[in-house]
Amino acid sequence: MELELNEEIRDKEVRVVSDEGGQLGVMSAKDAWHLAQEKGLDLVKIAPQAVPPVCKIMDYGKYRFEQQKKEKEAKKNQRVTEIKEIRLSLNIDTHDFETKAAQAAKFLKGGDKVKASIRFRGREIAHAASGQEVLERFAQTVEGATVEKAPKLEGRSMAMFLVAQQQKNTK
Repeated sequence: MELELNEEIRDKEVRVVSDEGGQLGVMSAKDAWHLAQEKGLDLVKIAPQAVPPVCKIMDYGKYRFEQQKKEKEAKKNQRVTEIKEIRLSLNIDTHDFETKAAQAAKFLKGGDKVKASIRFRGREIAHAASGQEVLERFAQTVEGATVEKAPKLEGRSMAMFLVAQQQKNTK
């Protein structure tokens, strides 16, 4: 949101708030701007929809710096959920299966979603039911996982999405 300041304010009358937060009353925009200049500060329109619009006398540069600092702090505290993909095969060995299940559990503990997929090569597409069984067994094997999206065949691959159990309950 871009704020109007100083001579950009074209309203005839504005309600003015001082830099300490006290009300200075309703006056012309020109008078309010001169008052701000005397203090070495800026006149900033903070509530343009009010009647008359509300303007505040403040150090605009310092205000923008504080806003940017708050935005940066908020961005730092955000957690972006990534989708990690684990590829299985139709005839996967038990040790490979267990290793991939452990890896999926690690991803889920890290707060990410897991996409488990099987790519059918050649004539394997005829055994799509076996692929679905492998994915369902994978979902049961992974600790702390809930199926968000059931196994679905799309072209030559079948995929399903897993999320951490506590993450599913908050929705």
